[in-house]
Amino acid sequence: MTNEDGLLELRNQLDNIDNKLLELLNERMNIVHKVGSLKAKSGGAIYRPDREKAIIDRLDKINQAQSGLLNRSAIEALFLEIFAISRNIELPENIGYLGPQGSFTHQAAESRFGAMSSYISISSIKGIFKELASKKIKFGVVPIENSSNGIVNDTINGFTNYDSKIVAEVLLNIHHTLATTCDKISDIKKIYSKDIAFDQCRRFLTNFGLDEVDLIPVESTTKAAKLAANEPNSAAICAHVAAKLYNLPILFENIEDKDNNKTRFFILSDFENAQSGNDKTSILVNLPDEQGVLVRFLNDFNNSGINLTKIKSHIVEGNSIFFIDFDGHKDDDNVKKVLEKHKSSIKVLGSYVKEISDI
Repeated sequence: MTNEDGLLELRNQLDNIDNKLLELLNERMNIVHKVGSLKAKSGGAIYRPDREKAIIDRLDKINQAQSGLLNRSAIEALFLEIFAISRNIELPENIGYLGPQGSFTHQAAESRFGAMSSYISISSIKGIFKELASKKIKFGVVPIENSSNGIVNDTINGFTNYDSKIVAEVLLNIHHTLATTCDKISDIKKIYSKDIAFDQCRRFLTNFGLDEVDLIPVESTTKAAKLAANEPNSAAICAHVAAKLYNLPILFENIEDKDNNKTRFFILSDFENAQSGNDKTSILVNLPDEQGVLVRFLNDFNNSGINLTKIKSHIVEGNSIFFIDFDGHKDDDNVKKVLEKHKSSIKVLGSYVKEISDI
C-alpha cells in the first residue's frame, strides 16, 4: 500500500466517524427538543450551569480512565458549544452583555453561551440590570472584579437597585494587544484605549517610549480598534478579537503589565440554581451602625463552619455596604441559619457553581 493509499484509507475512516458523530448529535438534539417541551410546561430553567459542570466532570473522568488524547480544556470547549446549541433548540433566549461587540464581556458571554446564541450589546451595566428587570433579555453578563483594578462599582450598584440573580461566574484571562497600521513604533503618534487598559499596560508604554505620545481614552477597547483602523499614525490597546474585528494588524501581543491579569464576570438571570455540591454564594450586607456588629456578624459565619472567600466594603448612595462571597449554597442547612438570623441586613445575590476561589 502506498502512502497515498494509506492517507485515503485514514480519511475514509475519519469521514465514517464524522458521519456517526452527526447522527449522534442529531439524536441528542431530538432528545433536547423533548426536554425543552417538558421544561416549557413546568417553567424550568434552560441554562443549568450545575448540570453542565457535572456532565463535563463525568466525561473528564471517563476520558482519563481511557487515557484519551483530549484534555479537560478540549472537552469543555467541545461540549460547552454543544450545550449552547442545545439551549437554542430548547428555547432561544436573548443574552445581553456590556458592549460593544468584541469587548471582554462579549468574550465571557460567548465562552458560556456559544457562537450561535442571540447576543445584544448594551452600553452600560445599569442598562443590563434594567433590561433583565423588564424581561427584554433572559441573561445578562457583567464584570464584577478585575485582579488589578478590584471590584466594579457599577455592578454593585446594580445589585443594590435591582433583584437579578447570579446564576454563574466566568473567569477570563485578560490579554491586551498593541494594534496599528503603522509598521514601526516610531510612526505611532496617538493611542486609543479604555482608561483601565492604559493603567494595565503602563510598564509596556513606558519601556517602548509610548507614554510620550497622545493617550486618548475612549469608552471601549473595541471603539479604540475601530478608530485606529481608520486613522493614520494611530494605534489601539485592545483585545485580540477587537483587532480582528476591524482587520487591524497586531504589532505586539500580551502587553499587559501583569501576567495573571484576570476578570471575573457574573451571568445574571431571573431564576435560582439548585444545590450542586460545589457552590458559592454572593451577598450584599448592610449592617447597623453599632460597635462590634461586623465582628459578631462574621463570627456567626465562622461558628457555622462557612468559609468566607471575599469581603469588600463599598459606599453606595452614602451607605457603607459589604460585598461577600462564601463557599456553600443558600439552601445548605448551616447557611440557612445564618441568613435567617441576619435576614434584615442581607440581600442574597445568588448561589452558583463555584468556578474559582478568588482572583
